[in-house]
Amino acid sequence: MKFTSLAEIAGLAETLPVINAEAVAAASARQNSLTKPPGSLGRLEELAGFMAGWRGTARPTIELAQAVIFAGNHGICAQGVNPFPQEVTAQMVGNFMAGGAAINQLCRANGAELSVIALELDRPTADFTTAPAMTEADCLAALQIGWDAVDRRADVLILGEMGIGNSTVAAAMAAALFGGAVADWVGAGTGSDAEGIKRKIAAIEAGLARHQGLSAMGVLAALGGREQAAICGAVLAARAERIPVILDGFICTAAASALYGADARLLDHCLVGHCSAEPGHRKLLAKLNKRAVLEFDMRLGEGSGAALALGILRSALAVHNGMATFGEAGVSEA
Repeated sequence: MKFTSLAEIAGLAETLPVINAEAVAAASARQNSLTKPPGSLGRLEELAGFMAGWRGTARPTIELAQAVIFAGNHGICAQGVNPFPQEVTAQMVGNFMAGGAAINQLCRANGAELSVIALELDRPTADFTTAPAMTEADCLAALQIGWDAVDRRADVLILGEMGIGNSTVAAAMAAALFGGAVADWVGAGTGSDAEGIKRKIAAIEAGLARHQGLSAMGVLAALGGREQAAICGAVLAARAERIPVILDGFICTAAASALYGADARLLDHCLVGHCSAEPGHRKLLAKLNKRAVLEFDMRLGEGSGAALALGILRSALAVHNGMATFGEAGVSEA
């Protein structure tokens, strides 16, 4: 697909694949035949059914788990919203490439192939207190990069991000899409002190005052960043191929929320890997009617919580596919 306008995004929900109800029912029937009381594996059973429905088979497997980190820089940093300089974005991209970050270890431990895509780090988005962060053309270009990044052979897609200043972007997007007091969406991010948090709140309030009455995808362009748009593009590409997605924490979930705002069905194939310690994430999950797989008090970003959740998803499929049925094991049923 080639993106030509932001207005077309909302209509994609009418044409993209939906969950395969027959595969879900077949997976549920298998769960109820396994050597355990029905429902006794709790959310592991739900996850197996979720994978079955999106992969279209009663016994799904994960042969290829793809993890992608998108990195971008943000003009809003001119408002002093982050204690770290923007050079850290490129430096961390180098760390990912060298295998030295947390996400590298978690992908290795949980069996995911990691790639990192930096989006014009030398050209930050505009400061959204003075102008839209991205033009429509810039936003569409980043959506396209995200779409093209997805490996169509993957059985599951893990998404993460890196970008100094993007916790401010995430809070701004959440506030614009779902309303409420800006302060309720804002957290410390990479370590802002009380004064830094005040600057974040002031910057977001200024941005919201400047950019009003926008569509959900208009919010993405006006307040988001290239990595947020790329995340949205990757989510859509995965949906087109029936690939389930594991979103990471607050920033990644806020990015994908633009799709939810366009049409809530566009996130039906998405899990959220963990509930971030960033205060806005729990509130955001409630708005999206999603429950995170894990709650480990993490707030690192870079896909770390999603990669950790992959291990749980693999475990869910291991018991789903590997356990014996009552008949196979010669165990009497109730």
